[in-house]
Amino acid sequence: MAADRPRKPVTKKPEENTPAGPERIQKLLARAGVGSRREVEGWIEAGRLVINGQPAEPGQKASVNDRIELDGKKLDITAGAEVLRRVLIYNKPEGEVTTRKDPEGRPTVFDSLPRLKDHRWIAIGRLDINTTGLVLFTTDGELANRLMHPSRQIDREYAVRVFGEVDEAMIKRLSEGVLLDDGMAKFSDITEAGGKGINQWFHVTLLEGRNREVRRLWESQGVRVSRLKRVRYGPIFLPSRLTVGKWEELDQKAVDLLSKAVDLKPVDIPAKTPSEQKVHDRQRRKQPGSAPRKSGNPRWQVDSSRPDQKPARKPARKPPKR
Repeated sequence: MAADRPRKPVTKKPEENTPAGPERIQKLLARAGVGSRREVEGWIEAGRLVINGQPAEPGQKASVNDRIELDGKKLDITAGAEVLRRVLIYNKPEGEVTTRKDPEGRPTVFDSLPRLKDHRWIAIGRLDINTTGLVLFTTDGELANRLMHPSRQIDREYAVRVFGEVDEAMIKRLSEGVLLDDGMAKFSDITEAGGKGINQWFHVTLLEGRNREVRRLWESQGVRVSRLKRVRYGPIFLPSRLTVGKWEELDQKAVDLLSKAVDLKPVDIPAKTPSEQKVHDRQRRKQPGSAPRKSGNPRWQVDSSRPDQKPARKPARKPPKR
């Protein structure tokens, strides 16, 4: 009889995909793409966030079924019902700020990113306006929070050119620890990468992302940073094929690698419809960027010129003899 037939086992989705019930409001709104956890905490402290008619409190829990308002306007948090974990890698040029809106009207890293319908991109860490290189963006607030949190000890690697005399004693101090305005800081690894005289290149690694930390560490030793580029964040390297000002989306394998680094279960990247793929490809073609590198060039070019020295002009070509 039908009642005697064995029932099919019910397969449950991973916990990160289907939140079982109410959760901290910061986590919920970050996953919904409304704001980062830090932004949400600021809204709560300022009394701008209301849940079901009552001012939100620190640590308060909520779900997608609650009415949540910011400055009197209802927030659409339906995207928080499940995790969408997409990740972009972006090669940041100089002159862009790592913020969503800049009061001074300067270009931001978000200006070049593809638009999303029901989510938004969250920057994983920041680079100052004069620093170039790798910036990761994700739609998953939990992934972003874990990758940035100091307790996770996710290393960041930079290619840096310093102007000044660097000796073994200085490298030892930078490796053991230097007292900065906001506490002790150090490089977990320092490797020489070429250069001549008082212009030298190094690859340095940090286990946290304090404001201008690489520059401040070197400046504490009386030398100046003239070039700074982030080349790695955790297990993700900046690929040499990605020219300045361009982005590309990480594949499933790379996203899973990032997730594993911070103890998150893998989440399948949703397949794009043909129309979504066309929009995605069109946005990539519209990206600003420099001309592609010629094959055979080194991955990181070492420039031995002085940081304040202007490049020499090429001599004008003489007209051909007739």
